[in-house]
Amino acid sequence: MHLLCVVALLGLVMLCISYQPDEKTCVQFAIKVAYFLLSTLSLVVCVLAVAFASYCYSQITQFTCETISETCQCKLDTEDPLSRTFIYQDVAECPDFLGIFKLYLLIQIVLNLLAALVGFAACFVMWKDRYQVFYVGIRLYPSTVTGVQQQKV
Repeated sequence: MHLLCVVALLGLVMLCISYQPDEKTCVQFAIKVAYFLLSTLSLVVCVLAVAFASYCYSQITQFTCETISETCQCKLDTEDPLSRTFIYQDVAECPDFLGIFKLYLLIQIVLNLLAALVGFAACFVMWKDRYQVFYVGIRLYPSTVTGVQQQKV
């Protein structure tokens, strides 16, 4: 979350700096590089967060739970005696708790996915702005320009 805030603030700073063509200022170049690297890092972190929350959500949907004296005890496989038991303390109702927990994970998945898409868009725009501009170096004038004579071969 903090990384996304830093990237957003750096993007706002980029908007406030007056644009110099051909990156003639070191400050402008340094901010662009930092913005691109932090956007890339935030993209990776958000994708990892989506993967982790999705994994947790898929496991929670397979739980078999029961309430035992103010604790919610959940197992993945009730037939396996060595199956890991997850204990949630101070929970009166397991189904309500798991429903809220699933909703929380779904919201987390959606928000991290949106943040990853924004990070991808920022990286794509920065990359396209920097490397998709082609300079030919020679400006070709049409033959009808006054003062320019064509040589006959």
